[in-house]
Amino acid sequence: MFPVEVLTLFPDSVQGYLGASILGKARDKGLLGVTVTYVRDYAEGKHRVTDDAPYGGGAGMVMKPEPLVAALEAARARAPAGTKALLMSPRGPTFTQARARELVREPGLILVCGRYEGVDERVMPFLDGELSLGDFILTGGEVAALAVVDAVARLLPGVLGNEASSVTESFEENLLEHPHYTRPPVFRGAEVPAILQEGNHARIARWRRWHALRLTRERRPDLFARLTLGKADLKLLSKAEEEL
Repeated sequence: MFPVEVLTLFPDSVQGYLGASILGKARDKGLLGVTVTYVRDYAEGKHRVTDDAPYGGGAGMVMKPEPLVAALEAARARAPAGTKALLMSPRGPTFTQARARELVREPGLILVCGRYEGVDERVMPFLDGELSLGDFILTGGEVAALAVVDAVARLLPGVLGNEASSVTESFEENLLEHPHYTRPPVFRGAEVPAILQEGNHARIARWRRWHALRLTRERRPDLFARLTLGKADLKLLSKAEEEL
């Protein structure tokens, strides 16, 4: 079982997603273990305060170090040795599929969800790093933490019904995925490409590769620039779709 602990001030905001669909099934099968920890439980005093005004003035509140560090230390005591604790933060490196493949090889994960204007800087020595979803602002780190859990869980053996799924999806090999179709064969005048209905698996594979390469080149030139294309791919790209 791959253990993950999510530290948050809003546990209800993550519990529903973790119990649904693929993640819920992975937990039921014992492949993924997710503990959601309420940081306020580690705050002291009658009101269990977890945030306060920032020194130096300014808008918003800052998460206090005492309850967060206490929650972190308790999580580390429960986690396997070597488990990394990461703060979901816009200051961190951007989360990618390659990073997901690195994290799934860890003994486990502790994901800390920031809130308000951020986390007291004195918490940083108790963390192993920060991680961002991208260059945009979220209300808190919960959505980002769920994205990380989802992406990592899909790479665990046995989680996906079709093990090939995790290696043929967008961002594997720095490629976007090819288009997908299902029944009915005609929808409002739009037909499923004939090549997908013929049963010629070599032609279908060629069609899918051509579309993946073309889509990546057109929509994500940054990803396309990282590709090392062999002679077969270069020849494929030189063809028109009707020549496949």
